[in-house]
Amino acid sequence: MSRFHFKHFSLYHDRSTMKVGTDAVLLGAWVKVKPTDWVLDIGTGCGVLPLMLAQKGVAKVHAVDIDAASAQEAAENFDASQWREQLFSFHADVRKFTMQCAYDLIISNPPFFVHSFKCDADRRNQARHTDTSLTFRDLIDTVRRLLKSDGRFVVVLPERESQEFIPLAEQSNLYVYSKEILVPVEGKNPNRINLEFRYGVPDRVETSELVIRLGNGSFSKDYESVVSAFYLG
Repeated sequence: MSRFHFKHFSLYHDRSTMKVGTDAVLLGAWVKVKPTDWVLDIGTGCGVLPLMLAQKGVAKVHAVDIDAASAQEAAENFDASQWREQLFSFHADVRKFTMQCAYDLIISNPPFFVHSFKCDADRRNQARHTDTSLTFRDLIDTVRRLLKSDGRFVVVLPERESQEFIPLAEQSNLYVYSKEILVPVEGKNPNRINLEFRYGVPDRVETSELVIRLGNGSFSKDYESVVSAFYLG
Protein backbone atom coordinates (compact mmCIF):
# COMPACT_ATOMS: atom_id res chain seq x y z
CA MET A 1 0.00 0.00 0.00
CA SER A 2 1.36 3.42 -0.95
CA ARG A 3 0.42 6.76 0.57
CA PHE A 4 -0.37 9.92 -1.37
CA HIS A 5 1.59 12.77 0.19
CA PHE A 6 0.36 16.34 0.45
CA LYS A 7 2.27 19.15 2.17
CA HIS A 8 0.52 18.79 5.51
CA PHE A 9 -1.01 15.32 5.43
CA SER A 10 -0.71 11.93 3.77
CA LEU A 11 -3.39 9.38 3.02
CA TYR A 12 -4.00 5.92 1.68
CA HIS A 13 -6.48 5.63 -1.20
CA ASP A 14 -6.06 2.09 -2.53
CA ARG A 15 -9.22 0.67 -0.87
CA SER A 16 -11.57 3.54 -1.71
CA THR A 17 -13.83 3.52 -4.73
CA MET A 18 -12.55 6.97 -5.68
CA LYS A 19 -8.85 7.78 -5.48
CA VAL A 20 -7.19 11.14 -4.98
CA GLY A 21 -7.84 13.04 -8.20
CA THR A 22 -7.81 16.45 -9.82
CA ASP A 23 -11.58 16.99 -9.43
CA ALA A 24 -11.52 16.69 -5.65
CA VAL A 25 -8.29 18.62 -5.18
CA LEU A 26 -9.43 21.57 -7.29
CA LEU A 27 -12.82 21.61 -5.53
CA GLY A 28 -11.17 21.59 -2.11
CA ALA A 29 -8.76 24.33 -3.13
CA TRP A 30 -11.54 26.49 -4.61
CA VAL A 31 -14.19 26.35 -1.90
CA LYS A 32 -14.33 29.27 0.53
CA VAL A 33 -14.56 28.33 4.19
CA LYS A 34 -14.99 29.93 7.60
CA PRO A 35 -13.36 28.85 10.87
CA THR A 36 -16.80 28.24 12.37
CA ASP A 37 -18.00 25.97 9.54
CA TRP A 38 -19.51 22.58 10.32
CA VAL A 39 -19.19 20.65 7.08
CA LEU A 40 -20.77 17.55 5.56
CA ASP A 41 -18.83 15.74 2.81
CA ILE A 42 -21.12 13.50 0.74
CA GLY A 43 -19.32 10.55 -0.85
CA THR A 44 -16.01 11.12 0.90
CA GLY A 45 -14.05 8.23 -0.64
CA CYS A 46 -10.60 8.22 0.97
CA GLY A 47 -11.34 11.49 2.80
CA VAL A 48 -9.21 13.93 0.81
CA LEU A 49 -11.77 16.76 0.87
CA PRO A 50 -12.21 16.75 4.69
CA LEU A 51 -8.44 16.77 5.12
CA MET A 52 -8.08 19.72 2.74
CA LEU A 53 -10.89 21.61 4.49
CA ALA A 54 -9.34 20.91 7.89
CA GLN A 55 -6.07 22.36 6.61
CA LYS A 56 -8.02 25.43 5.49
CA GLY A 57 -9.36 25.82 9.01
CA VAL A 58 -12.97 24.59 9.33
CA ALA A 59 -14.33 23.59 12.74
CA LYS A 60 -15.58 20.07 11.99
CA VAL A 61 -16.28 17.72 9.09
CA HIS A 62 -18.66 14.76 8.99
CA ALA A 63 -17.70 12.54 6.04
CA VAL A 64 -20.23 10.03 4.72
CA ASP A 65 -19.76 7.19 2.24
CA ILE A 66 -22.08 4.32 1.31
CA ASP A 67 -19.07 2.09 0.60
CA ALA A 68 -17.77 0.44 3.78
CA ALA A 69 -14.14 0.13 2.67
CA SER A 70 -14.04 3.79 1.64
CA ALA A 71 -15.51 4.97 4.95
CA GLN A 72 -13.03 2.82 6.87
CA GLU A 73 -10.06 4.09 4.87
CA ALA A 74 -11.19 7.69 5.38
CA ALA A 75 -11.44 7.07 9.13
CA GLU A 76 -7.89 5.70 9.21
CA ASN A 77 -6.61 8.67 7.21
CA PHE A 78 -8.33 11.07 9.59
CA ASP A 79 -6.89 9.30 12.66
CA ALA A 80 -3.38 9.60 11.19
CA SER A 81 -3.72 13.36 10.64
CA GLN A 82 -3.22 16.34 12.94
CA TRP A 83 -6.96 17.06 12.70
CA ARG A 84 -8.15 13.72 14.05
CA GLU A 85 -10.43 15.39 16.62
CA GLN A 86 -12.24 17.43 13.96
CA LEU A 87 -12.87 14.77 11.31
CA PHE A 88 -15.41 11.95 11.54
CA SER A 89 -16.18 9.23 9.00
CA PHE A 90 -19.55 7.47 8.73
CA HIS A 91 -20.46 4.39 6.72
CA ALA A 92 -24.01 5.31 5.75
CA ASP A 93 -26.44 6.01 2.94
CA VAL A 94 -26.58 9.80 3.08
CA ARG A 95 -30.23 9.70 2.02
CA LYS A 96 -30.93 8.26 5.49
CA PHE A 97 -28.14 10.05 7.36
CA THR A 98 -29.21 12.22 10.28
CA MET A 99 -27.39 14.33 12.85
CA GLN A 100 -28.57 16.65 15.59
CA CYS A 101 -27.30 19.60 13.59
CA ALA A 102 -27.56 21.35 10.26
CA TYR A 103 -24.47 22.18 8.25
CA ASP A 104 -22.91 25.49 7.25
CA LEU A 105 -21.31 23.86 4.23
CA ILE A 106 -22.12 20.70 2.30
CA ILE A 107 -19.53 19.60 -0.24
CA SER A 108 -19.55 16.73 -2.72
CA ASN A 109 -17.57 15.21 -5.54
CA PRO A 110 -20.61 13.10 -6.38
CA PRO A 111 -21.47 10.24 -8.72
CA PHE A 112 -22.11 12.17 -11.92
CA PHE A 113 -21.80 10.04 -15.04
CA VAL A 114 -25.31 9.95 -16.52
CA HIS A 115 -24.41 9.58 -20.20
CA SER A 116 -21.63 6.99 -20.17
CA PHE A 117 -20.88 3.29 -20.26
CA LYS A 118 -20.46 1.46 -17.00
CA CYS A 119 -17.43 -0.56 -16.01
CA ASP A 120 -17.72 -4.05 -14.55
CA ALA A 121 -16.78 -3.19 -10.97
CA ASP A 122 -19.97 -2.64 -8.93
CA ARG A 123 -18.27 -0.54 -6.23
CA ARG A 124 -16.77 1.84 -8.79
CA ASN A 125 -20.08 2.09 -10.66
CA GLN A 126 -21.77 3.00 -7.41
CA ALA A 127 -19.23 5.75 -6.83
CA ARG A 128 -19.32 7.20 -10.35
CA HIS A 129 -22.84 6.75 -11.80
CA THR A 130 -25.97 8.57 -10.68
CA ASP A 131 -28.36 5.71 -11.47
CA THR A 132 -26.65 3.15 -9.21
CA SER A 133 -26.75 4.98 -5.88
CA LEU A 134 -27.19 8.74 -5.43
CA THR A 135 -29.22 10.47 -8.15
CA PHE A 136 -29.03 14.21 -8.66
CA ARG A 137 -32.52 14.49 -7.18
CA ASP A 138 -31.42 12.47 -4.13
CA LEU A 139 -28.39 14.73 -3.66
CA ILE A 140 -30.43 17.91 -3.86
CA ASP A 141 -33.08 16.56 -1.48
CA THR A 142 -30.36 15.59 0.99
CA VAL A 143 -28.86 19.07 0.81
CA ARG A 144 -32.27 20.62 1.41
CA ARG A 145 -32.72 18.43 4.49
CA LEU A 146 -29.30 19.00 6.06
CA LEU A 147 -28.15 22.50 5.01
CA LYS A 148 -28.65 25.57 7.17
CA SER A 149 -30.88 28.30 5.74
CA ASP A 150 -27.81 30.51 5.22
CA GLY A 151 -25.51 27.63 4.26
CA ARG A 152 -23.56 26.86 1.08
CA PHE A 153 -23.59 23.75 -1.07
CA VAL A 154 -20.50 23.18 -3.22
CA VAL A 155 -20.17 20.50 -5.89
CA VAL A 156 -18.03 19.60 -8.91
CA LEU A 157 -19.75 18.32 -12.05
CA PRO A 158 -18.96 17.67 -15.70
CA GLU A 159 -20.00 20.70 -17.73
CA ARG A 160 -22.64 18.68 -19.59
CA GLU A 161 -24.24 17.25 -16.44
CA SER A 162 -24.26 20.68 -14.80
CA GLN A 163 -26.86 21.77 -17.37
CA GLU A 164 -29.20 19.13 -15.95
CA PHE A 165 -28.28 19.65 -12.31
CA ILE A 166 -28.69 23.43 -12.08
CA PRO A 167 -32.40 23.52 -13.10
CA LEU A 168 -33.13 20.70 -10.65
CA ALA A 169 -31.46 22.65 -7.85
CA GLU A 170 -33.39 25.79 -8.75
CA GLN A 171 -36.64 23.86 -8.30
CA SER A 172 -35.57 23.53 -4.65
CA ASN A 173 -34.66 27.25 -4.37
CA LEU A 174 -30.92 26.51 -4.59
CA TYR A 175 -29.17 28.87 -7.01
CA VAL A 176 -25.62 29.22 -8.27
CA TYR A 177 -23.82 32.07 -6.49
CA SER A 178 -20.31 31.25 -7.66
CA LYS A 179 -18.76 29.03 -10.30
CA GLU A 180 -15.33 28.09 -11.58
CA ILE A 181 -15.08 26.76 -15.13
CA LEU A 182 -12.30 24.19 -15.49
CA VAL A 183 -10.50 23.85 -18.83
CA PRO A 184 -8.30 20.74 -19.06
CA VAL A 185 -6.01 22.06 -21.81
CA GLU A 186 -5.63 25.60 -23.15
CA GLY A 187 -7.87 26.05 -26.19
CA LYS A 188 -10.07 23.04 -25.35
CA ASN A 189 -13.68 23.08 -24.16
CA PRO A 190 -14.35 23.05 -20.39
CA ASN A 191 -14.86 19.56 -18.94
CA ARG A 192 -15.67 20.31 -15.29
CA ILE A 193 -17.30 23.10 -13.32
CA ASN A 194 -17.15 23.92 -9.61
CA LEU A 195 -20.45 25.32 -8.34
CA GLU A 196 -21.50 27.02 -5.12
CA PHE A 197 -25.25 27.06 -4.42
CA ARG A 198 -27.18 29.03 -1.81
CA TYR A 199 -30.85 29.59 -1.14
CA GLY A 200 -32.54 32.37 -3.10
CA VAL A 201 -31.80 34.15 -6.37
CA PRO A 202 -28.42 35.95 -6.33
CA ASP A 203 -27.87 39.55 -7.43
CA ARG A 204 -24.98 38.30 -9.55
CA VAL A 205 -22.99 35.11 -10.13
CA GLU A 206 -19.25 35.27 -9.44
CA THR A 207 -17.54 33.48 -12.35
CA SER A 208 -13.93 32.47 -12.93
CA GLU A 209 -12.04 30.14 -15.25
CA LEU A 210 -9.02 27.93 -14.59
CA VAL A 211 -6.91 26.43 -17.36
CA ILE A 212 -5.11 23.36 -15.99
CA ARG A 213 -2.54 22.64 -18.73
CA LEU A 214 -1.02 24.74 -21.48
CA GLY A 215 -0.87 23.59 -25.08
CA ASN A 216 2.63 22.16 -24.54
CA GLY A 217 1.35 19.88 -21.75
CA SER A 218 2.84 21.77 -18.82
CA PHE A 219 0.71 22.98 -15.94
CA SER A 220 -0.44 26.59 -16.08
CA LYS A 221 0.86 29.09 -13.53
CA ASP A 222 -2.72 29.63 -12.33
CA TYR A 223 -3.13 25.90 -11.67
CA GLU A 224 0.20 25.70 -9.85
CA SER A 225 -0.80 28.69 -7.72
CA VAL A 226 -4.18 27.15 -6.82
CA VAL A 227 -2.72 23.83 -5.66
CA SER A 228 0.51 25.18 -4.14
CA ALA A 229 -0.88 25.16 -0.58
CA PHE A 230 -1.56 21.42 -0.85
CA TYR A 231 0.68 19.61 -3.32
CA LEU A 232 4.34 19.01 -2.59
CA GLY A 233 6.56 21.22 -4.70
